[in-house]
Amino acid sequence: MCAVCSEEFELKPDKPGFANRCPACSAEGADSPAAKRSMDADERKTLKEANEARRRAMRDLLYRKDS
Repeated sequence: MCAVCSEEFELKPDKPGFANRCPACSAEGADSPAAKRSMDADERKTLKEANEARRRAMRDLLYRKDS
């Protein structure tokens, strides 16, 4: 059963697409990565800072000393 349109379908070997989507919905999803827009410098910097803060928070949670 397709996760997108709930239509029953049969998986076929050596066919491109997702295992939980019918061929029609898999074909629609294949176009979306090409339509992805690029980020500018400010967006990359913001994302980098958010990732650094996320890593720091996880490290602090994992390795904090319980006194």
